[in-house]
Amino acid sequence: MRILNLGILAHVDAGKTSLTERLLFDAGVIDTLGSVDTGNTQTDSLELERQRGITIRAAVVSFTIDDTVVNLIDTPGHPDFIAEVERVLGLLDAAVVVVSAVEGVQAQTRVLVRALQRLAVPFVFFINKVDRLGARYDDVLEVLASQLPVRPIAMSAINEAGSKLAQVEAHDPGREPLFTALCETLAENDEVLLSDYVLAPDRLTAERLQRSLADQVAAGLVHPAFGGAAMTGAGVPALTAAIATMLPCRRRDPDGPVAGKIFKIERGWGGEKLAYMHLTSGTVQLRQTLDLPKGPARVTAIHVFEEGRVRNVASVRAGQIARISGLGGARIGDAVGTDLLLGGRSHFAPPTLETRVLARRPSDSAALWLALNQLAEQDPLINLRRNEEAGEVFLSLYGEVQKEVIQSTLLTDFGLEAAFEESTVICVERVIGAGSGLQTIFKEPNPFLATVGLRVEPRPHGAGNSFALDVDIGQMPASFYRAVEETVFETLKQGFFGWQVIDCHVAMIAARHSSPSSTAADFRQLTPLVLATALSAAQTVICEPIDRLDIETPAETLNGLLTLLAKSGVAMTDSVIANGVARLEGTVASAAVQGIQQQLPGLTSGMGTMEASFDHYAPMAGAPRSRQRSGADPFNGSEYLLRMRRNSAGPDPVREKGG
Repeated sequence: MRILNLGILAHVDAGKTSLTERLLFDAGVIDTLGSVDTGNTQTDSLELERQRGITIRAAVVSFTIDDTVVNLIDTPGHPDFIAEVERVLGLLDAAVVVVSAVEGVQAQTRVLVRALQRLAVPFVFFINKVDRLGARYDDVLEVLASQLPVRPIAMSAINEAGSKLAQVEAHDPGREPLFTALCETLAENDEVLLSDYVLAPDRLTAERLQRSLADQVAAGLVHPAFGGAAMTGAGVPALTAAIATMLPCRRRDPDGPVAGKIFKIERGWGGEKLAYMHLTSGTVQLRQTLDLPKGPARVTAIHVFEEGRVRNVASVRAGQIARISGLGGARIGDAVGTDLLLGGRSHFAPPTLETRVLARRPSDSAALWLALNQLAEQDPLINLRRNEEAGEVFLSLYGEVQKEVIQSTLLTDFGLEAAFEESTVICVERVIGAGSGLQTIFKEPNPFLATVGLRVEPRPHGAGNSFALDVDIGQMPASFYRAVEETVFETLKQGFFGWQVIDCHVAMIAARHSSPSSTAADFRQLTPLVLATALSAAQTVICEPIDRLDIETPAETLNGLLTLLAKSGVAMTDSVIANGVARLEGTVASAAVQGIQQQLPGLTSGMGTMEASFDHYAPMAGAPRSRQRSGADPFNGSEYLLRMRRNSAGPDPVREKGG
């Protein structure tokens, strides 16, 4: 039996969860079809998901097609929960991208396709809702080809699209019209097939074309598109067959060293931590000790997903997805053993909004902090931070829906009423030039038993932060170097102006310790001071997030809309007017997006639609806008050292005695 880890991805409301439900029903895993509207689907298990009719957390369910075990992962479609999709992409063998035949290609569709292609994850399309009023199957195929870097091949024909009588006919590869379409498309990447198509077409059997199609799907060269209606099941059998025969799975070694990644954290009924792990190599046994970044942990229970159920087992092997108990220190993104998936960076933009959270009852402040920490385990990108001096708690967000979900979760799961202030835009800092800093052991003003020298320089936009050792690594214990590296990444979360520093390379250029007196704590406390010096020398510039806008509106409403866009600072990149409809593309500061959304309905008589998605960061005009810091400020050397001395001195014994 081969194991296929399959993702179901889509823009919100394209019918992704309904397709998951239909696949499970057709496979005999569930006896009755659930409905998103009635809140009884298999994968939307959270009460909040059932209430809102949206997927918030990724869910895993397994079923079998012939000799293929499919671990199907249903992911959120709403852009506010893109972080949940991010954590799933690295474990996928292949994906089905669901597109609505009514709404067509949407903002999230573009984001997902780009991410899948960056990761080289093969995928096919399922054009859903062909039975809904306004369905445009053929038009959507054309838009896929024109607006996305894909080569769609129509694998279905739709009769009476847009009505309840819609019928789906699966094309036969050995017959027209699919035969010629396959030959011409596949021949572009297969010279032997091209030669036979021209000189010996009788050699091109349906079986040969199917083999070539599967090879090119695996290579990401073509993307078959199936039409259908998940709610009725029309067209789904052809997609199911393609999942079993056309989509590739990775080769895995169950006898190799243990390697995997934790992509989801839940809490059990008793509050215990449950870690979802994708095992890429080796076999994990019950009561086995696993190596994690925070130290070894013993497996106390293993559950795997089989035929729509969760089963308690004694071991899990490479290729499977398991829910593991006993890993108390586990965090989302942790490598397990020798991780084969490491080296990938984030494939989606970070959150661009931030809000302050307050307990409605001051006595609940401590409980609120603990509850938010537990939620941060499940979604690390909310970037929970606290200003201890002011007693303020801040969360990072992708959007207002995510804020509402967190607020509801705090109330339903923890019994806490929380108030969220108006969201503000999160800026970042970019290094302008190169700079270095050095603090030498036994030399004032350095009070720590450590020498640390660091050099910083900018990296290409979107490259992320990196760290390297430009010193002889044999001169100190490895734990000292790790302490410096970890502290560097932590310190970069607050630059000179208080914003996170991005796309920065940090190299350690000097290191020395005093044996046996020096400790890792010396290096942890000294590193922020040295890095602050290097960043100050290099200088940073504040950059604000810029969104890409896709607007569609009746052509007669264009004049007023263009005036609004100009006043809002939108830089137009493209505009097309066809059949009485204007389609506009442009970029604008994220801070202006909400204002445009609020005025759009009035200017377009309710007919205009707009999709916004993060595009890039750009230097902010005007005076620098600082962000309130949390913790000690290494850019103020004397204050930082005073605070470090105060912390190391511990509590005042006189105060403890009340005197």
